[in-house]
Amino acid sequence: MRADRRQALWARVRPRGGRGDRSPIGMWFWDIDRVLLLLALLLIAIGLLAVAAASPASALRYSGDKTHIQPLYYFWRQVMWVGVSLPVMFVVSMLPVPVARRMALIGGAVFLCLLAAVPLIGVEHNGARRWIGLGISEFQPSEFLKPFFIVSMAWLLSLKAKEADLPVVPITAAMTALVGGLLMMQPDLGQTIIFGVIWLALLMIAGTPLKVMGSLVAAAPVGLIAAYMFYDTARIRIDAFLSRGSDGGAIDHYQTDMAYATLTAGGVTGTGPGGGAMKFRLPEAHTDYIFSVIGEEFGLIACGVIALLFLAIVVRVFVKLLDEPDPFRMLAAAGLATQFGAQALVSMAVNTGIAPSKGMTLPFISYGGSSMIALSVAMGLLLAFTRRNPFLTRSPYIVRWSGQ
Repeated sequence: MRADRRQALWARVRPRGGRGDRSPIGMWFWDIDRVLLLLALLLIAIGLLAVAAASPASALRYSGDKTHIQPLYYFWRQVMWVGVSLPVMFVVSMLPVPVARRMALIGGAVFLCLLAAVPLIGVEHNGARRWIGLGISEFQPSEFLKPFFIVSMAWLLSLKAKEADLPVVPITAAMTALVGGLLMMQPDLGQTIIFGVIWLALLMIAGTPLKVMGSLVAAAPVGLIAAYMFYDTARIRIDAFLSRGSDGGAIDHYQTDMAYATLTAGGVTGTGPGGGAMKFRLPEAHTDYIFSVIGEEFGLIACGVIALLFLAIVVRVFVKLLDEPDPFRMLAAAGLATQFGAQALVSMAVNTGIAPSKGMTLPFISYGGSSMIALSVAMGLLLAFTRRNPFLTRSPYIVRWSGQ
C-alpha cells in the first residue's frame, strides 16, 4: 500500500516543471518562443531606463506657472503601463490560434469604428486629433488597430490558398485605403505609411504575382506626388526635410535639428545616465525622440544595440517561418514582425535625420500607455502564432498523409 501511494505521488510530482508538464502554464512555457519573449522583455527594460532618462526633460518642458510635474513623473507612469501590459502580453500569447484569430477579427472591426469616430469625438494635441478621451486617460485607436489589421489581412490573404478565385487583393487594398484615409484625416502620415508598408509586405509574402506587385510599386511615386500636391501635412514634412541645412525660410527644422544634435552629443559611449544636457532642448523627448536621448546619455553603441534587438526579432520570426505549413500563421506572424521592424526603422530614421518628422514612437521604448498595451497585444499575438510543440512533429505515433 505504501509503495502504491509512493508511485502515485511520484506520478503527480514528476511532470511538474518538465517537458511533460501538461498544466496550462507548463505547456505555454515549453511551446513559446522563449528567445523572442526574452528580446521583447529586454526592449521593455531598456525602455524603462530610457524613459527615466528622458522624463526630467519632458517634465520641465511641460511644467508651467500653475503646473509642476515631478522629474520622474513619466517614468512612474510608464512603470504602471508596463505592469498593465505584461499580463496582457502573457494572456494573449496563451490563446489558441483560432481564438487569437477570432479576437483579432472582432478587435479590428471595433477599432476601425473607433478610428472613424476620432474626427468627431477625438481629443486634439499639437494640432492633431488622434486620441479618444476616457476621462482619466486617453487612447489612440490606430495603435490598437495595427495588430488586429495585420491578422485580419493575413486571414483574408490565406483564404487564397483554399479559394483561388477570391479577389483578396482588391478587398485588402480597399480596406487599407479606408484605414489610410481615416488616418490622413487626423492627420497621421507616419501611421498611414506603416499600414501601407505592412500591406505590401503581406502581399509579397502571400505570393502575389510579380505583375501586380510591380504595378503597386510603380504606383507609389504617383501616390507620393499626389500627397505632396493635395495633402498639406505631407507637403510641409517633405519641404522641411528637403530644405534641411539651408535657410528654409518659414520652414521649421527645430525638431529634426535638435534630435540629431542630441543623438550625437554623447558620442560613442554617452554622457552617462542623467548627464545629458541637450535633451532639455528636445521636444517630445520621452516619446517621438527618445532614441536621441538614448544616444546622448548611453552613446551610439547603445543605439546600435537597440537596432540589433529589433533586427533580431524580425530575423528570428522569419527564419522560424521558413518551415511553417499554415499560410495564415505564416502571414500573421510575418506581418506582426514587419510591424515591429518598420515602426522601429521609421522612428530611428526620423531621429537620425534620414526621414522627415512623422511623430512615430519607438516600440516598447517610447513612453505611452496606448502604445505599450497595443504593442504588448501585438507581441502576444506574435508569440501565439509562433508557438510550437516540437514533440508533436517528432512523435513516431503520428501518421502523416503523403498525398499519394
